[in-house]
Amino acid sequence: MTTIGKEDLKQGFLALGIKPGMNLEVHSSLSAFGFVEGGADAVLDALQEILTEEGTLVMPSFNHEAPYNKGEVFDIRSTPTTNGKIPDTFWRREGVLRGMNPTHAYAAWGRNAIRYTESQQSETGLGKGSPLHRMYEDGGYVLLLGTGYHANTFHHFVEQMEGAHCLRQIGEIYPVIDANGIKTTAHTWSWREKSCPLNDLQHPVYEEAMGAIDSRQKIGDSLCILYPMREGYRVIASFLHEHCGDCPIQPRKHRYSI
Repeated sequence: MTTIGKEDLKQGFLALGIKPGMNLEVHSSLSAFGFVEGGADAVLDALQEILTEEGTLVMPSFNHEAPYNKGEVFDIRSTPTTNGKIPDTFWRREGVLRGMNPTHAYAAWGRNAIRYTESQQSETGLGKGSPLHRMYEDGGYVLLLGTGYHANTFHHFVEQMEGAHCLRQIGEIYPVIDANGIKTTAHTWSWREKSCPLNDLQHPVYEEAMGAIDSRQKIGDSLCILYPMREGYRVIASFLHEHCGDCPIQPRKHRYSI
């Protein structure tokens, strides 16, 4: 197992193409690096020091319905994310804002943190008006740290923007607890009734197409991938229009469906 520290991470991130002032969405696996001295905090410190406060660091703090499956509700102050150690450490950091979305809340730090998280309660998790939509408009980037494209949430944003009929932008409404401890409600998207054979199962044609527009760097034991959202949108949208066809998969029917 490789051992790396913050400076190794910074050198790797810089070689990958991360720069000050970027708007950067990150999906991550801490264990993929090997052993990281300083753990998740070292990864976050490295990213924030490179981006500076003129940039914006965004991570999923999703729970994928975990609290609701246990008879609980999403509490913006305390509900952990199921996305791993790095994002669960990130949203708890001083200066990080968390969006109000019952299942797919985003967390953000930096220049555009307010802009990227403020509308999640009334808008959607991943479609029009979402944090990813605003990042896309700002020329943002996606960074995959040891996760590969199967964790590439950006493709769900493209699906919604391109009108994939298996997802509904605002299709479910859940009880939530806000930052003041008050119980209220918040909207989110409708997931599909079963897995998509294109985007959910690492389709090799999709992987190959994205590989043509990304940059890659090995950091420790982790393969790290960076790509621009605008180029990624073009590739994913083209892939969907070519392969979706008359797919019969529909949005799911759920106890919180509107």
